[in-house]
Amino acid sequence: MSLAIALFLLVIATVVLHFVFAYYFDWWFTDLAADWAGIDITVYITLWVTGIVFVAINAFMAYCVWRFRHKQGNKAVYEPENHKMEIWLSVVTAVGVVLMLTPGLYYWAVFVNVPEDANDYEVLAQQWQWQYRYPGADGLLGTADTSFVSESNPFGVNPEDPNGQDDVVVNDPQMRLPVNQDAHFLFRSNDVLHNFTVPQFRVKMDLVPGLISYMWFTPTETGTYDVLCEELCGIGHFIMRGQVVVETEEDFNAWLAAQPTFAETQNMVAANPAAGQAQYAICATCHGQQGEGNLALNSPKLTGQPAWYIERQLQYFKTGVRGGEGDVFGQQMAPMAATLIDDEAVRNMAAYIASLPDESAERTVTGDIANGQDIYDRNCAACHLDDGSGTWYTDAPPLAGQNDWYLVTQLSNFQSRVRGMHPDDTFGEQMVQMATAMADEEEMRDVAAYINTLASSRIEVGE
Repeated sequence: MSLAIALFLLVIATVVLHFVFAYYFDWWFTDLAADWAGIDITVYITLWVTGIVFVAINAFMAYCVWRFRHKQGNKAVYEPENHKMEIWLSVVTAVGVVLMLTPGLYYWAVFVNVPEDANDYEVLAQQWQWQYRYPGADGLLGTADTSFVSESNPFGVNPEDPNGQDDVVVNDPQMRLPVNQDAHFLFRSNDVLHNFTVPQFRVKMDLVPGLISYMWFTPTETGTYDVLCEELCGIGHFIMRGQVVVETEEDFNAWLAAQPTFAETQNMVAANPAAGQAQYAICATCHGQQGEGNLALNSPKLTGQPAWYIERQLQYFKTGVRGGEGDVFGQQMAPMAATLIDDEAVRNMAAYIASLPDESAERTVTGDIANGQDIYDRNCAACHLDDGSGTWYTDAPPLAGQNDWYLVTQLSNFQSRVRGMHPDDTFGEQMVQMATAMADEEEMRDVAAYINTLASSRIEVGE
């Protein structure tokens, strides 16, 4: 009897909680921002069919447990076949399956037929970021392949394909679309399986290495929408976020015109380290003539960092992405970076610093190296590599050979949200999530102590 009551209460509680949460806690679909309302209809039908089946089966089970419960003197009857019941079950099941599959098959037929006038856009995924490519003036996307991927050509665009020279490349997790225009998305992955999902658009698609998958939709509402990866793609899967901004055609065209083409990125004038050397004089006061850093001034060692990372951090200080509230030393850097008047000056400075000879920093932090290695291997190595050398591919700077005290300070800043919470600091946001995996400063010191062991050469404390 108690089992029958439990089954009955399970049915009641499930149905009631579904509607209560949907109504009071907004536990339902996000607002629709594309022309795929039919997808919602198919989901509603599926929920109603499966919901009715769930209620019917569990209610029937509760009835059977109660009706045919054991009674003294009753004897069970063995009935191996019941043709009438089998026919009814087959008919009802078939009707339910047809009700669920027919709308889905109909909309799938629409989904696979892309409108001829749809605009093509390419989405490139890699651990753990999104990038986008738009056709240029010729309206055609050039061919691309992972064999062409390099630090200077992260999209892998075929340099010999004339159709790709005017392609607009956006090396940023935010893409933009004009409202009320059909969008045809072409998907590529540089490494593993990913999945492109914007809940408000209702459609989603896997990105499969070696293949080009696709989907289409028409954005109908202006706004900013989160891009999610809904395929488990590694340790950073949950922080592989991006945005789609749907805006007016005029705003979209103005933004697109300001983005670089593939040809422009390949023909960019090389940075001038000599010019950067002249500008570096103001930096040397704190960071040293050779970029060796100065603990007394809380100025980290600069050498050993690649130009792309130095350039990005200087731009962050200039634009306020770094150096916000609570970041005392970052606030000191902001006016220094502001002396670099344009992007060329930033590139020249970064090139000069990257050209300075590098030596491992003095060790000032001690900790449990074994515990630090365990934390590092689980949380840091996927981006910064096993040897702490970093890689442009995951936008992760080198850690080995850097100031251990600075590593601890920055991990603490990420954990306390002093750094990494600016909306334009995508990589900082990822680091916030990694830093929170460390329980306290002691574990941060353990990690820094382990990173010290990764340097090819080191200076012992006090030497």
